[in-house]
Amino acid sequence: MRRKWMIIGGLCLTCSASALGQTYQELTERAIAATEQDSLRQAERYIQEALQLEPANPHNVLLFSNLGTIQRRLKKYDLAEESYTFALNFAPRAVPILLNRATLYLEMGKLDAARVDYSMVLDLDKDNKEALLMRAYIYMQMHDYKASEADYKHLLKADPSDFNGRLGLATLQQKMGKPDEALLVVNTLIAECAKDEDVDEATRAMLYVARAGIEKDLQHPELALVDLEEAIRLDPAQPEAYLIRGQIYLSQEKKTLAKRDFEQAIARGIPQADLHELLRSCK
Repeated sequence: MRRKWMIIGGLCLTCSASALGQTYQELTERAIAATEQDSLRQAERYIQEALQLEPANPHNVLLFSNLGTIQRRLKKYDLAEESYTFALNFAPRAVPILLNRATLYLEMGKLDAARVDYSMVLDLDKDNKEALLMRAYIYMQMHDYKASEADYKHLLKADPSDFNGRLGLATLQQKMGKPDEALLVVNTLIAECAKDEDVDEATRAMLYVARAGIEKDLQHPELALVDLEEAIRLDPAQPEAYLIRGQIYLSQEKKTLAKRDFEQAIARGIPQADLHELLRSCK
């Protein structure tokens, strides 16, 4: 998740030059301008110079946080973690920084560290939607389905219309062996999206892929294939559509078609190592 420059607790980087010092102020302003122009390496350098110039400045909590976001976008994950942690040393209860570091941990594959940060957010703000949604996802990945379900239900109690929460709960229900319940949720989402002209095609495609996966589990491959065709028509970049269709073709002994779809899935982002056994089965 890309976050813009933050203002926390009334602190602002646009304080007067006399309060912060002209050079420090200029460096922070240049960093903001460079970030807005996607000159991230230059922005990183400006912030580092400002921090070196005034290491005790109380506004450095913002600089460290924004430095972490820039470094995360540059995929300098270890440095980003260090910068966010420095920021939290200044402001340990800053929810936006905790959410940023949790996002970083997810990108690094550190699920438990992300879970801890999301839990800290929820200790401070028990209804925080992002923290509930992402902690539920983490619990699901850890196969702690009861804890995942509790977070999804908490989120949906606060906001019954939340799209991601409803789709996440449907995915969880499918994993819990409740495909009929999952199908009901996804069918409802598809029907609602059909009435909303503002829903983009990628989102519609994602829902058809989700329904196809459930139909596959329910042993309705022909229905799943219809939904996958529609998903690919709407958004040909969906890798999961090719993966699921390839699995169906393989189960039908259509190995040439299956191999082609697995290759399409790899071309669209699924790691080849994840499909190694499926590709072998196509020989």
